Formats: sequence, structure tokens, C-alpha cells
Amino acid sequence: QVQLVESGGGLVQAGGSLRLSCAASGRTSSTYTMGWFRQAPGKEREFVAAISWVIGISDYADSVKGRFTISRDTAKNTVYLQMNSLKPEDTAVYSCAASLGRLPKRESKGYDYWGQGTQVTVSS
Repeated sequence: QVQLVESGGGLVQAGGSLRLSCAASGRTSSTYTMGWFRQAPGKEREFVAAISWVIGISDYADSVKGRFTISRDTAKNTVYLQMNSLKPEDTAVYSCAASLGRLPKRESKGYDYWGQGTQVTVSS
């Protein structure tokens, strides 16, 4: 089992920045890919970014490319999502997820463990 705990959400004005953190515990040695997803009210969950734990390959949704950066600190078992130039449409509950697969993936069904989520609200 892998436990994931997100932090860092909050309220920010458009154009501002936030950094989300996701701390992993448990059987982290078997975790190979970490991802961030978001879900806005009334919308489907959507992929945001993912990173391979071991080799650091990353992938981004087109809507956040150039504004968001995913990174990981293997010593701290923590993955981060730096979000810059935030827009009102970025408002959502952001969740991190862990996959036993080796490469980043965009499908939520490919992830085995999920955190509880953290709210990000961007005001206009």
C-alpha cells in the first residue's frame, strides 16, 4: 500500500502561483510514476501532469504546458506541482496519484493509489 497526502492548495488571484506537494509513504519503493489530476465542479477528472519516479521523464496536459512544472524529491518521497500564471479555469480539486507503471501516463485508470485532494481556487 502507498499513502498519499497533498498540501499547498488555497485561494490565489489570477496570474499568481501556488506549489502543491504530495508526500508518499508506505511501499514507496514500488512506486514508479506519480501524477497530478484535477476535477472542477460538474466536470470530469482530467490529467494535469505526471513524472517517472526513477528517470524523471515528465508529461503535461496541453492546457498547463509552459505554466506548470512537476518535479520530485526522491529523498523526501515527495512530488511537487509548481503552478504559475494561474487562471480562473485552473480552479479545481487537485489530486496526486501513484502508479506501479514505469512511464508517465495520462489515464486515471492507470493509477493505483490516490490522495484525498486539495482545493485550488483562482479568482479573476
